[in-house]
Amino acid sequence: MVSLGGIASKIFGSSNERRIKSYRPKVAAIGALEEEMQALTDEQLTAKTAEFKAALADGKTLDDILIPAFAVVREAAKRVLGMRPFDVQLIGGMILHEGGIAEMKTGEGKTLVATLPVYLNALAGKGVHVVTVNDYLASRDAGQMGKLYGFLGLTTGVIVHGLDDQQRAAAYACDITYATNNELGFDYLRDNMKYERRQMVQRGHFFAIVDEVDSILVDEARTPLIISGPLDDKSDLYTTIDAFIPRLTEDDYEIDEKQRSANFSEEGTEKLENLLKEAGLLKGESLYDVENVAIVHHINNALKAHKLFTRDKDYIVRNDEIVIIDEFTGRMMPGRRYSEGQHQALEAKEHVAIQPENQTLASVTFQNYFRMYDKLAGMTGTASTEAEEFADIYGLSVVEVPTNLPIARIDEDDEVYRTAEEKYKAIIEEIKACHEKGQPVLVGTTSIEKSELLATLLKQSGFDKFAVLNARYHEQEAYIVAQAGVPGAVTIATNMAGRGTDIQLGGNAEMRFETELGDMEPGPERQAKEAAIREEIKALKKKALDAGGLYVLATERHESRRIDNQLRGRSGRQGDPGRSKFYLSLQDDLMRIFGSDRMDGMLQKLGLKEGEAIVHPWINKALERAQKKVEARNFDIRKNLLKYDDVLNDQRKVIFEQRIELMDAEDLEEIVTDMRHEVIDVLVGTHIPERAYAEQWDAEGLKEELRTLLNLDLPVEAWVQEEGIAEEDVRERIMEAADKASAEKAERFGGEVINYVRRSVLLQTLDNLWREHIVNLDHLRSVVGFRGYAQRDPLQEYKQEAFELFQALLANMRRMVTANMSHVEIMQQPQEPELPQMQAHHIDGSTGQDEFSDSQAGRDPNDPTTWGRVGRNEPCPCGSGKKYKHCHGQIEA
Repeated sequence: MVSLGGIASKIFGSSNERRIKSYRPKVAAIGALEEEMQALTDEQLTAKTAEFKAALADGKTLDDILIPAFAVVREAAKRVLGMRPFDVQLIGGMILHEGGIAEMKTGEGKTLVATLPVYLNALAGKGVHVVTVNDYLASRDAGQMGKLYGFLGLTTGVIVHGLDDQQRAAAYACDITYATNNELGFDYLRDNMKYERRQMVQRGHFFAIVDEVDSILVDEARTPLIISGPLDDKSDLYTTIDAFIPRLTEDDYEIDEKQRSANFSEEGTEKLENLLKEAGLLKGESLYDVENVAIVHHINNALKAHKLFTRDKDYIVRNDEIVIIDEFTGRMMPGRRYSEGQHQALEAKEHVAIQPENQTLASVTFQNYFRMYDKLAGMTGTASTEAEEFADIYGLSVVEVPTNLPIARIDEDDEVYRTAEEKYKAIIEEIKACHEKGQPVLVGTTSIEKSELLATLLKQSGFDKFAVLNARYHEQEAYIVAQAGVPGAVTIATNMAGRGTDIQLGGNAEMRFETELGDMEPGPERQAKEAAIREEIKALKKKALDAGGLYVLATERHESRRIDNQLRGRSGRQGDPGRSKFYLSLQDDLMRIFGSDRMDGMLQKLGLKEGEAIVHPWINKALERAQKKVEARNFDIRKNLLKYDDVLNDQRKVIFEQRIELMDAEDLEEIVTDMRHEVIDVLVGTHIPERAYAEQWDAEGLKEELRTLLNLDLPVEAWVQEEGIAEEDVRERIMEAADKASAEKAERFGGEVINYVRRSVLLQTLDNLWREHIVNLDHLRSVVGFRGYAQRDPLQEYKQEAFELFQALLANMRRMVTANMSHVEIMQQPQEPELPQMQAHHIDGSTGQDEFSDSQAGRDPNDPTTWGRVGRNEPCPCGSGKKYKHCHGQIEA
């Protein structure tokens, strides 16, 4: 039975088809200008940029000049890059310009598509950001496409790890800036910790195009970017709290090993409140009062350290240190530490030296960073499965762009085996058969450990002609991916590895030039060698095509259909033939969730013999339903996290805007005076309550507070004795005295110096209080979920208490600024305030590893497994003195 929606889309076309159709007239108009553009000289074509800028200055919009601008880029790309954007690529460019997501299959030339809207929007002169997933792709794309922009008279910058502020500012000042999502986010956070406007490197958020948009805005958005710095020593607090845990009984807490969570019962909470009171650590009566959020966080960590972390399994104690053991590989990970005080709780448990905790100085999620752009767009091969999330969170619509040539790939039904052993046996036989007939194979695995397991099994079976690829070293990765289309090549890859690089049948000519011809000077000899390589690739491509094209063989279904589609999409680029097949077993993670016990019994009853597989379209459909359920759950988790982060984000915006106002203000006297007056209002209101008799006034307390906060010694007791004196009179006298003292100090220091002091005091006070506030909100968030047990909405409770904490932050700021300005004296020329020691962190959502962890600590020069992530231009950890890329990180041809 056909649905009404199905009938309607047959008659009118789907909404996606209708949208694609709406771009066709513009594509025809761009095509009509092609001959005119071809007739222009290089100088005339370049001069078009100045023409467009003049038109914009005269009041035209970017939409008005889209058709001629795209025609100029198409012609320039032919001349500079030797590539002419297809009509479908022009459509992709229009979708990006409108602030949408262009879903384009692998090999359809997304990097070139981006040049069209990038050029058009860069004409506005506000800076366009092109966002990539790693430094290698940012450098590669900026290098290749920068030639095109340079030809058209625009500047291109690139931001990668390891640049200083001057280099970053220069790159952001360019018309077009290529950068990774991490670097953009960290620069935003660091900019909002600077003490002068001229030190800031970013110049606004006008338009960003995000490449691999699903990877960055969905997968990596699970975890925030964090900048942290060392915190004051709290060793005594950890030791004191650690001593409480052995005094608890099993009735005092509940452990959930599956969720890795530990909570206190009502009896345990009561017992802890008494212990904390005895130790003088409890503020107020209840453990769950807002003032105790930090203490609750510490006792939860201590409970986890004792009940969820096992010595010699999760960690070992070596040389008076806690060393984490990787749960996947079983390897020690020196230099890695658990965050948020968990590592210190383990150190207290094992009675080893407690290292200072790191404090979050600033943090932001990718969702909230990218939503700051006036216009955001993205491109990827797989976005439609997450269309709801893109629309809901980012306001981005997904449009599927048709391929330039029809897809010729055959997607076969999944093969399901009873055990993992049978599945791997079948996979190995299939790989060997494809290798013998010269068909290139890309074997997809869901994790690094699975790829290493398969590599071991292949070696044991006597087959060792394969490459293993995982997302560790991006340049090496790009080389392996580029050669994965050579006849008979076998490449084992984790699903997320190698994105952004095409698998071309026969091999990638550009990559071979780079590795085989290296620094050879241009000339007849190089041209001859390049021609020979092209001929060889042509012959190899024919051989690969005759063998059936690239075969994507997946060893497991991922919980996300989008990741499976990414893997499938590797095969069949630009109309090439290809095939894909998933090999599954009932022991796979997703199959277990799906309920493989019932299926196992059924298959045994049906007489399925060992080594046999079941193949049926129904299984594919059932798995797709299971994946949809998991995806929906993950989306809900991300959406819920975002609701909490939005609370912090609103406050972050206020603080960061306030900082910029303080940096830009020429005279800060009014701000400091207003703060001082508000503090005096609060002081008088506290010590001289409204409608209270004069004998109830706390003159002594007020006098002491004025000495402490305002550095004033005033005869408050004498004033109180005066007949008929009112609260307002006392307030006015205090304000007069405080304003006079402030004016005298300003005169003594001089206008320029006092303004500098005010700015420094305001910014440093605001920063210190904001850091404490972030920690408090972190701790509040970790415990607010328990309010659900009391039938209260945790999100509403979080919003309310976060607001109260923010109000307290503002009140504290007024008090601290007033106190500091009242006591400050200048003994010498003021120094530029120094930024705190900083470390960047971003946890990889798929591996749980910190991409920026300081892995140099604990590196053994003789043991590469202890090196962790090594930068390509870093000195090689082996101690050779060479750069890593010229030593152990060398790419083998």
